[in-house]
Amino acid sequence: MIATDVGRLLISCPDRPGVVATVSHFLFDHGANIIHADQHSTERGHGTFLTRIEFQLPNLEAQLPDLEQTFKQIAGRFGMEWRLASAAHKKRLAIFVSRQEHALLELLWQHRAGDLKADLALVISNHPTHKALVERQGIAYVHIPVTSGTKAQAEQEQLRLLDEYRVDAVVLARYMQVLSPRFLQHYPARIINIHHSFLPAFVGANPYQAAYDRGVKLIGATAHYVTEELDAGPIIEQDVRRIDHRHDPDDLRRLGRYIERVVLARAVGWHCEDRVLLHGNKTIVFN
Repeated sequence: MIATDVGRLLISCPDRPGVVATVSHFLFDHGANIIHADQHSTERGHGTFLTRIEFQLPNLEAQLPDLEQTFKQIAGRFGMEWRLASAAHKKRLAIFVSRQEHALLELLWQHRAGDLKADLALVISNHPTHKALVERQGIAYVHIPVTSGTKAQAEQEQLRLLDEYRVDAVVLARYMQVLSPRFLQHYPARIINIHHSFLPAFVGANPYQAAYDRGVKLIGATAHYVTEELDAGPIIEQDVRRIDHRHDPDDLRRLGRYIERVVLARAVGWHCEDRVLLHGNKTIVFN
């Protein structure tokens, strides 16, 4: 199978009879072969229908404009929100990072190993710490200091760079700055954050200490899309690790770093493979 011949169709629409049959006939009529399909209906078939269809179509790139134009008629008929993408078109990512490197290192390693199906366009940091590490991988590294007095100018420069490097999505790999609503408007549902807690428990900047003080038996990490409400965006992936009374706050942070990097890499990978559909403040992840 040639990667350039593989397409993905993602659909969200009111659930009603005929959606699957109509979409299947559309792809068949255009000579496409469905190679994988996932679907989910909310509220037991009376709410929203969501699906991800992967198909093969020779010479897909040349046919995409015609497919999109023709599918608009079907989408209008069923009230669909949809997008059509070529699997060969890798998303271009920008990674934002501060001092801690574990989440950044995991993304760099998975990219080098070919497990992360994306192009790492650049890394932006408010510290110069990781410059040599990133540039050894042949990736641009830009240091943009951020203070309370320069935050607006820093974000303006960040947005300029994201546009210059044609970035599709932003990954906050333990970037310890809160992005402004103005910044978020440029990348709706395209900024992924890793929070060092199993949300919605222990929001804020020091969740491991809070978890220790509470005496929890599980710690975790949460990857989510960023919204204006801090640590409250749609959750993409979570994982946990069992702990006990022998673990102190430093132990929790050490164990948590492993969970954080794995959870973030999974979420970023699923986003890049078009496996995540939004449903209100939730996600449907076809994995």
